[in-house]
Amino acid sequence: MGRFLHRLCGLAVLSIVLGAPAQSLLDEDENMAEAVHRFYGDKAANRLRGWRQLVREGQVTDWSDRETLSRVNIFFNRLHFIDDIKLWGKNDYWATPLEFLGAGGGDCEDFSVAKYFSLRELGIDDDKLRLVYVKALELNQFHMVVAYYPTASAVPLILDNLDGTIRRATERGDLEPIYSFNGQHLWLMRERGQGELAGKASRLSLWNDLRGRVDVKRLQRPSMNLDG
Repeated sequence: MGRFLHRLCGLAVLSIVLGAPAQSLLDEDENMAEAVHRFYGDKAANRLRGWRQLVREGQVTDWSDRETLSRVNIFFNRLHFIDDIKLWGKNDYWATPLEFLGAGGGDCEDFSVAKYFSLRELGIDDDKLRLVYVKALELNQFHMVVAYYPTASAVPLILDNLDGTIRRATERGDLEPIYSFNGQHLWLMRERGQGELAGKASRLSLWNDLRGRVDVKRLQRPSMNLDG
């Protein structure tokens, strides 16, 4: 009951701050939550509502970029890590944020994609963000993280589900960058910086597929139920 009242009060404040247009946004969020509830269940809908409250709060609060990064990183890192083959019955499946929250878990791509979309919705410019495909050296496996560039020439900050502390890329000697991309571009990473522009992000088929099914009408059901 306490959590429900907290969320209800938060939504009321958003309505007051944003005015009439806010109600339309809140209605849209609730419609999304109801669709997730029908498809995945109660716990999934609660996760979805928590996400939407985070986003709406951030949109009306003067968070710094660093605080925005931290809140988004903490929120999603609470979900379960599980391989695609176990959860989706596929060797490689990039879940949308709705599917990730609906299932209650996913692999590194799912964590990173959800963080990226959330940061974009919270006003972080696409030029400051990249999804980075790396090799996690200690695990000897491929991995994905989100990189945030405060300026074009800066060493990026890394958002990662393996290490919950946001660190500069130069502090992540355990990660070897391979390539990165955002909403527009694709880079080959020859160093822990900008890398070499290699074309448009549309060259990545999994990225194109994901961006084509981000709404509630194209939800996929996982092979197993993490909520029990």
